[in-house]
Amino acid sequence: MNSNHLTWLRPEDPPDAFPDVESALREPDGLIAAGGDLGSERLLAAYQAGIFPWYEHGQPILWWSPDPRCILHPDELHVSRRLAQQVRSSSLTLSFNQSFGEVVAACARPRRSQQGTWITGEMAAACERLHAAGWAHSVEVRDHNDLVGGLYGLCIGRVFFGESMFSAVPNTSKMAMIGLTEHMLANDLELIDCQVNSPHLVKMGARTIPRREFIATLRRACEPATRHVNWPKKPSMIATLLAD
Repeated sequence: MNSNHLTWLRPEDPPDAFPDVESALREPDGLIAAGGDLGSERLLAAYQAGIFPWYEHGQPILWWSPDPRCILHPDELHVSRRLAQQVRSSSLTLSFNQSFGEVVAACARPRRSQQGTWITGEMAAACERLHAAGWAHSVEVRDHNDLVGGLYGLCIGRVFFGESMFSAVPNTSKMAMIGLTEHMLANDLELIDCQVNSPHLVKMGARTIPRREFIATLRRACEPATRHVNWPKKPSMIATLLAD
């Protein structure tokens, strides 16, 4: 494929039948393929190759690998003084993998800055299958029984591929991110793929790196391509995060 053509995948194509990411279009940035399916094997192959699906209802499945890539190292997370004070005085609770479907549904709801959502029913179902197989995970922030914030993504090897986050109460998605990075630091998980740049993530320490550097990191950090299973089983208090 050259820079003027887009690869079209068929559902019967092998799961790893993606072109080299260096052949991705420059406009729109990173579009590399269309079509195929959202089977678990194809999704796992895509993420390990630095590719992710992103499309809206009514569109074919679109596959992307933007350059540069937005990433966050857990030890580079920036927590403002105001947020740290809010965390330490919080009565909210943090949990992992307790309400995966509920988190995905909350992330899929339309937002003021968006007219639609890229988390289609098809995409949500694919994520549920990955969660059932032990690849996709959620972080939940609750006020008693009410889900007020969270995030979800995939974990392959030592990389967490972030998909989406939401806040029903201010800063609760940031609290979920703090909980995730604290867990990653304690378990030798080294990188969060944030996919595309956003001011929200940059304020928390995310930065962009060249795609080639990102792909090289994936080849090392996703090998072996194992599931991470050491997630906390019980909820904990948000206030215990950032403990000195």
